[in-house]
Amino acid sequence: MANTVVYTGDYETTLQRRLAHPTTWKEVADVLYTDSRTVTTGYMSTVPAVQTVTRGTVFNPQDFALTAETLTISTGRDIPIFVDFADLAQTGYNTQMEIAETQADLLNEFVETSLLATHASWTDVGDSSGVVTSGVTTAITVSAANIDDIIRGIKRIIRVANGQSKMRQNGAFIVWRPADFELLEAYVQANGYNMADIALKDGTVEGFKYMGVEHYWSNDTASGHLFAGVKKLHKLGILRSLYGKMMTQDFPAGSSGGILSGSLFYSRVDVGHLAPTTLKTLLLDINVA
Repeated sequence: MANTVVYTGDYETTLQRRLAHPTTWKEVADVLYTDSRTVTTGYMSTVPAVQTVTRGTVFNPQDFALTAETLTISTGRDIPIFVDFADLAQTGYNTQMEIAETQADLLNEFVETSLLATHASWTDVGDSSGVVTSGVTTAITVSAANIDDIIRGIKRIIRVANGQSKMRQNGAFIVWRPADFELLEAYVQANGYNMADIALKDGTVEGFKYMGVEHYWSNDTASGHLFAGVKKLHKLGILRSLYGKMMTQDFPAGSSGGILSGSLFYSRVDVGHLAPTTLKTLLLDINVA
């Protein structure tokens, strides 16, 4: 009898624990863990207008319309790794642990990259005669002289888009490149009092708050683009049943027939993205040089 046994190893918890560490995408996106392929939401595409009241006269009911939007979880990546039984025996349990950690790191990087690659669905922000401006794609050259202007400009754009209540509720954020974050560190250390002292003594860490904005950095930003705006508005769907799971299969089939004497270690992640129409003015694609 030719049986194929797929089981979850007892080192699976290492992979789950590694994936559960705080990351940029978990901090800035609204992450939905679901086993559904699609998640449907909607918005009021025809908004009723405020009417003038005339006492003693009739009023006319207003029409409205709802439009559905769908987040589809259909993009996936996997990492199958084969290890010979002899190699497993000679390298021990640590090999399995290292495989799990490596797979977790690589899949996390894919989720991060997939989020930051959706910048075309956000609102463009660029340089207009030295002013950080919405709807402009001219690249901003980030420098120590203008990094505070960028932060203030982002908050202004959110306020103009009537996003003050959302910003107060969820918080604002910027995902910088490491070089930009270094410029921000220099600015913080050179200005202010208590914050400058803390930055000089302890340095800054990912997610620190300055000028009312939480600052992160990523090595996976799309070339020429930063992500900023109000936290927890961009929807990121993850297929729950496969997320953080390590599966193994002994004696997997070879690519040219036959079977292999060893174990296949398999992990994957499936994702989907949605920038809601009515909120995309608060999700900003910062065009940078």
